[in-house]
Amino acid sequence: RAGMAEGQGPTLTIAVEGCLHGELDRMYDTLAYIERTQGIKVDALLCCGDFQALRDASDLESLACPPKYRQLNSFQKYFSGEKRAPVLTLFVGGNHEASNHLQELPHGGWVAPNIYFLGRASVVDLNGLRIGGLGGIYNDRHYRQGLYEAPPYSADTLRSVYYTRALDTFRLCQLQPPSDFTGPPDTLPDSFEGIAQHGNISNLLRRKRFLADEIANDSLGSPAGATVLSTLQPSHWFAAHLHTKFAALVRHPPPGLVPGGPQEPGRIPGTGRATKFLSLDKCLPARDFLQIVQMPCVRDGPAVLSYDAEWLAGLRSTA
Repeated sequence: RAGMAEGQGPTLTIAVEGCLHGELDRMYDTLAYIERTQGIKVDALLCCGDFQALRDASDLESLACPPKYRQLNSFQKYFSGEKRAPVLTLFVGGNHEASNHLQELPHGGWVAPNIYFLGRASVVDLNGLRIGGLGGIYNDRHYRQGLYEAPPYSADTLRSVYYTRALDTFRLCQLQPPSDFTGPPDTLPDSFEGIAQHGNISNLLRRKRFLADEIANDSLGSPAGATVLSTLQPSHWFAAHLHTKFAALVRHPPPGLVPGGPQEPGRIPGTGRATKFLSLDKCLPARDFLQIVQMPCVRDGPAVLSYDAEWLAGLRSTA
């Protein structure tokens, strides 16, 4: 159930995970351990990429990775009904996915009981908390192209099928910041371009030295993500793909504040809104792949997933 923080409104306990790589059993076992040892109840799990919803061996052909790394892992148990996800699970696609499966659901949908795919880009409502997703990774050559890929994939389309497209970004950027305290959508894509400049660069380079050139020329991350970030200015931004835990705080320019006016939630005094960024590692032992966060919502009670009316209107007008 949604909790109630003292002196505040209702909240949701959200578990955020980096790249899953099909390790659903390991993920759910970890959540069960946390709930048992910390005395909390997780309302929903957000997976930020490389979910790998592989239904059977035939789906392995659409997984963009060397053949020696292709394995079914545990999603097939949840797809077949042998197991059921113990917590509502939402995910976006990365660059190692069962692309033939996810391409059947471009706007999102249920891939198994209690497991929901957010599509190429979408926004959903969880008890009044807006959660948005921008899937895939950025590739400049394909960004402004249409969606032409279809299975069976060639060596080229096996990769281009998961590239973010300009239409995905455009649709998200049509959203208007809501008037309630939940703020703009909380997004779960690849890191946005220039993210390193907003966090501890030296700490990041100690763990990922090969990123030095991208950090130096400010090209680390997705330009598409940077566009969404500057437009929507979400309160939180969760990401994967970096394969390391990296936190940052992005302060947005003030939009013309009224002196002495009320302060908006998520805004640092004297500035515009602020976005809390967090990238997480992949689901492996001794890795920082999971974070538990308390998120404000509107409605108390069990976590209920529903469509976002504004997003559906935007889809209709850009179809």
